[in-house]
Amino acid sequence: MNSLNFTKTAAFLTIFLFFLNSCGLKLPGGDAKRNPPDPKLRVQKNIEEGRGFRLSKAIKKGGGKFEFASSNELWRASLDTLDFIPLASVNYSGGIIITDWYSTNNNNQSIKISIRFLTNEIRSDAITVKVFNKKCKEMTNCVTTESTGNLSSELKRKILKTATLYEKQKKDKNFKAYTMPDISKKN
Repeated sequence: MNSLNFTKTAAFLTIFLFFLNSCGLKLPGGDAKRNPPDPKLRVQKNIEEGRGFRLSKAIKKGGGKFEFASSNELWRASLDTLDFIPLASVNYSGGIIITDWYSTNNNNQSIKISIRFLTNEIRSDAITVKVFNKKCKEMTNCVTTESTGNLSSELKRKILKTATLYEKQKKDKNFKAYTMPDISKKN
């Protein structure tokens, strides 16, 4: 039954496309009469008509300004502050850092830290820090709660202080930022 329906549909589409083609329907594509045979001239014509761009011209003009996670002081300060704990998820574009469960010597209690970035500016409301506690009586009997202690405020204060220091270092006269080498001069 299904093969009969498939055959009918395929036959209908074939006949339909045949009639569309004979009606003079033109699909977009290259016309040898209007386009030069030389590829360089074709590319130049397409660029003039706004159909494309040259990557080499974009590079010569300086391209765009690319910022990486290492150029964001708040992000770097957060990673440096949390360097003692294993990280479970780090997403710069999503603006979140989540640590793995961490425990020192006490095996029945562990913490997990979540940092969410709301802006790249160094302000007190730029990040939210949440600390979660997990207490286990047995391996399968665990209770997870959000901590209301001062650890989250201490972490936030430390991150903001470190980010401020990084920003001052960047503005320092002796600080030299990394610049992309001009690759157009190599050729």
